[in-house]
Order: sequence, then structure tokens, then C-alpha cells
Amino acid sequence: MAGPLALLVVEDDPTIGEPLAEALGREGFAATWVATGADALAADPVDLVLLDLGLPDLDGREVCRQLRAASPTPIIVLTARDDEIERVLLLETGADDYVLKPFSFRELVARIRAVHRRAVPPAPTGPATTEDDHGLVVDRRARRIRLDGEELELTPKEFDLLTLLASEPGRALEREAIIAAVWDEHWWGPTKTLDVHIAALRRKLGDPTWITTLRGVGYRLDPPEGSAVVLVGGP
Repeated sequence: MAGPLALLVVEDDPTIGEPLAEALGREGFAATWVATGADALAADPVDLVLLDLGLPDLDGREVCRQLRAASPTPIIVLTARDDEIERVLLLETGADDYVLKPFSFRELVARIRAVHRRAVPPAPTGPATTEDDHGLVVDRRARRIRLDGEELELTPKEFDLLTLLASEPGRALEREAIIAAVWDEHWWGPTKTLDVHIAALRRKLGDPTWITTLRGVGYRLDPPEGSAVVLVGGP
């Protein structure tokens, strides 16, 4: 039986960090609180990080960037910076989600569970890949994507987004439908988040023509000539 979800709470204010870690403990999480960016970077591995940006020693965005470079552990940023551009930059530096201060504890717990669900691959139940890797191969069971035999290193949201587009190559998907499927049907953040993730996917695919922008509508996966799209493992 799996143990409790291990969380790292990075918050410099002890009147917030300590009671937040205790409250998360009462929710069944194993929460550890640290007050500096250096302590966050030196901490033992956890299942998810809650990261405040206003740290005394390091810029919170740099801590986020270093955490992401070191591991795919999901990161939720706790921020009082209610600015769309700032929040999009956070997602570009590796955050999986963010919650604005002051926040509802219930909402935070729901976000933690939702982000963790998206990040954890389902248990394998059979062969993970096809023998004939060609074009774009999406393995939904193992949460792995290969392009011409090479595995792509994707964040959990990038994987979900590319899998959604690859489920019906050539079909136009509306922005609202994509956000509802990949993020949340009640998503309240900036819609530019989607554009940031599309730009990241284009870079990782190595050819921007894989994903077509449909102005005023959304996006469509258009495999280059001679490239196939293969989905394996799962519905």
C-alpha cells in the first residue's frame, strides 16, 4: 500500500509555512516545511512542491527553474503576483500550476491532488511500445512519447496536451475544449498558458509545422509528410 503523498512546503513566513504544513498533515499528506530556497534545493525528494516566490535568499523563479531542471516533480507556485504575464513566465520556468494568495485551503488541496494525478503514470498492464517505432508514437499507458525512435522529455501537461492533439490528427480542437481537457473545465487562469505550452511542444518536436494555429479557433496536429502518428496503451 502506498504511503502518504510527500509534500515540500517552501515558505519564508513561519506564520504561514508551519500551520500550512500542519494542516496538510491533517489532510493525510506528509508535509515538510522549509523557509529558504537553498533548503528547498537541498531537500530530500518529494512527490510535489508548494513554492512561495518571496524567499529571503533566492528568487523564487530561479528556485523553480532549478527544481525543474533536477527532477520532473510537480511544482505548484503560491504567489501574490496577480499579473498574467508574470504567471505565464512561471509556467515557462517549469511550474505545473499556481495558486494566488490569499487562497482557499480547500482549493489548494484540490489543486495538489489534481496536479499529482496528472503527473503519475498509470500502472502498466502490457507491452509499453510498438516494435516499429516510426513518426510520433504516443504510449498513454507508460506516459512516454517517441519521435522517430527518440524519446521526448515532456512535462506532465505537455504530455497531456500532445496526447490530446495526437488522438485525432488533422482535427481542429477549440481552445476552450483543450483547456478543459488538459487543465480543468473550471480553469480560471490566463488562456495564454495554452500558447506557452504549444510553443514548448513545437520546440521539442523540432518542427513547428507539427502543430497548426487556427486563429480564433484553436490548434490542430498536422503530421509532416511521411510521418505517422501511432497511439498505444489505453483508450
